[in-house]
Amino acid sequence: MKAAYLLGLIGTGIQASLTPAMHMQEAEALGCRHVYRLIDLTELGLGVEALPDLLTAAERMGFNGLNITHPCKQLVLPLLHELSDDARAIGAVNTVVFKDGKRIGHNTDASGFAAAFRRGLPDVRLDKVVQFGAGGAGCAVANAVLGLGVGRLTLVDTDPARAADLAETLCARFGAGRAEACADLAESIASANGLINATALGMTKYPGQAVPDTMLRPERWVADIVYFPLETVLLASARAEGCRVLSGGGMAVLQAVDAFRLFTGQTPSAERMLAHFAQLTGG
Repeated sequence: MKAAYLLGLIGTGIQASLTPAMHMQEAEALGCRHVYRLIDLTELGLGVEALPDLLTAAERMGFNGLNITHPCKQLVLPLLHELSDDARAIGAVNTVVFKDGKRIGHNTDASGFAAAFRRGLPDVRLDKVVQFGAGGAGCAVANAVLGLGVGRLTLVDTDPARAADLAETLCARFGAGRAEACADLAESIASANGLINATALGMTKYPGQAVPDTMLRPERWVADIVYFPLETVLLASARAEGCRVLSGGGMAVLQAVDAFRLFTGQTPSAERMLAHFAQLTGG
């Protein structure tokens, strides 16, 4: 009899998510079975205030775990019993495992982004990087890139206080001066080697572009965490300018690889999951 796992994803506007398909197909390849449900706040007509009830309902219905996405990655923190070291340091959770009556929070966004970056932009300069977004995903990406060796990370956010708080936390973890909240965007961009979009802008549900075209230069690399659509307006603009780019696809798959391991204790094939994602997206 195949081992079976009941899983879900909580977030807003997630109908286009490929996470269920990736988990379910990889489970079949490993001889187990995943039933993976989308718990879309938008489709359900719910706000983030429903998050506590949704976690309780998932536990009572026998879910083995949940993935958590925008805008719940930080809001879920006080609802958990334990945090992994990474989740605690990052201050955001994208994977919750239900085990022995406890809700245990993990963050695989950081490891997923780092692995994707090493694959897609292995030899780019990392002296100075500007990141747009200091929310739940932004926290994970910022920790990942500083771990990859970025010298100075400048954070831009619609809430300057949030950027300042994240910069302070990052400096405490990685060293004084490694991160800063943006004071002068033009000045920060002028000396930047790379730009990262760690906001939801560019998603089908959140059309737009966090990084203005005027900031794109052929000598700068551009990374985006959005993966539906895979080719965002930002990446299309960056390609047109001659920039090296990294889509959000690699992060989407490789965070799922790590989450799969946490949910099941089995080691999935990253290469097989990447190939499946390419089939699903036509990439």
